[in-house]
Amino acid sequence: MRILGIETSCDETGIAIIEANRKNKNEEVKILSDLVFSQVKIHKKWGGVVPGLAKREHQKILIPLLEQSLKNAGLLVKEKSVANKKQMAMIKKILSRDEILLKKSLSFLISCKKPAIDYIAVTQGPGLEPALWTGINLAKVLSFFWKIPVIPINHIESHIFINFLKTNLKKLKLPAISLVVSGGHTQLILMNKIFNYKIIGDSRDDAAGECFDKTGRLLGIDYPAGPTISKFAQKGNSDFFIFPRPMINSPCLDFSFSGLKTAVLYFLKDKNKIFIKKRKKDICASIQKAIIEVLVSKTLKAAKKYKAKTIIVGGGVASNDLLRKEMKKSFAKNFKNAKITMSEPKLNTDNGLMVAITAFFRLKYKKDCAKDFKKINAVADLKI
Repeated sequence: MRILGIETSCDETGIAIIEANRKNKNEEVKILSDLVFSQVKIHKKWGGVVPGLAKREHQKILIPLLEQSLKNAGLLVKEKSVANKKQMAMIKKILSRDEILLKKSLSFLISCKKPAIDYIAVTQGPGLEPALWTGINLAKVLSFFWKIPVIPINHIESHIFINFLKTNLKKLKLPAISLVVSGGHTQLILMNKIFNYKIIGDSRDDAAGECFDKTGRLLGIDYPAGPTISKFAQKGNSDFFIFPRPMINSPCLDFSFSGLKTAVLYFLKDKNKIFIKKRKKDICASIQKAIIEVLVSKTLKAAKKYKAKTIIVGGGVASNDLLRKEMKKSFAKNFKNAKITMSEPKLNTDNGLMVAITAFFRLKYKKDCAKDFKKINAVADLKI
């Protein structure tokens, strides 16, 4: 069984192809191709992701990335074909608002033979709607032209299941608590059964990754600021200034980081450029420590409350070295019976591999997850 994964929820274009045996007890998955194109340089000057620009760039890169992925997987066979009038009409209808992608798709489809792919998996949401539609519309065209079923995937769920790329899901001890933390989301999710979720903690305002970006902007750090703040923090004094830890002592498990952003704003208000430049590493270390302490504390509180046996950490911020270190340290000290699962850092950012592996698990355990491509729509605020 081969699955093509397509990810376009924000500013990364991801295409991956995996091969797996649905009946294999070991759940071994072979990665045939895994390509990601980042738009960071394009959005950097705007200080954040611009949805319209993200859509345009996805349109430009999706077909070249798909073609290279098929080539890497040994599934690309060049063979000229002709699309009939009905096929042309449907393709043009699906891609009526994606002119760049329409042109590239037509050129690709009539020059390549249908590959040996069994399923197409695509991110349905949550994410930026214009960006989501680009990936979904490509999946629809491929599904229609190649007659391959489509599996819509929840982006949050895929951040959870990428953690089991090299692990047998049957070994997952439940209940599990998942911390999904990124630029757009900071959520604590309870899983009592596989594919059975309950959001027990959510962002009330700014997500953790968003807080990194906004405080970074105040310090003159380019988007995305998280990795740079983390790098500066390694050489800074994290106790230089004690910024607030929003809601850390609250009995609820929700998150709020807008107050921390405001505290940084007021701290810097009367500081000159020389001071900021001299103390930038210390300020970054202090900001990072405040964010990480909240994330770790809330996750620990959730684990104790629900007697979790597994802690799963995913999302872009899960690549942060201090978060990974403090999670392991805190749970080793306070919650010795729980196992922490964290993917290697490069798999925490958005990619097609996490979409494909989630589709594999859904096929294996739910089986009825494929849908008619006509019924799949982008859902910007899709809930898990």
